[in-house]
Amino acid sequence: MNTSATEKTLKRAQIGERVTVLKVAGEGPLRQRILDMGLTKGAEVMINKVAPLGDPIEVTVRGYELSLRKKEAACIIVR
Repeated sequence: MNTSATEKTLKRAQIGERVTVLKVAGEGPLRQRILDMGLTKGAEVMINKVAPLGDPIEVTVRGYELSLRKKEAACIIVR
């Protein structure tokens, strides 16, 4: 997956930050898993907690609390 230096991924978001999903990169089952969780374009995501080593990342999306792996979070472009 290639993201430019100006694109921010969910992996780089800080605890307490509220971001909006711009697009979901990746392909195959990984992309489908992300979309099935409701992380689609325009969804607002609140970063609740990040484990000390960065995996998992706990977020709230549309009222649901989810845990994401770093690999999944790196595929979600946000603003």
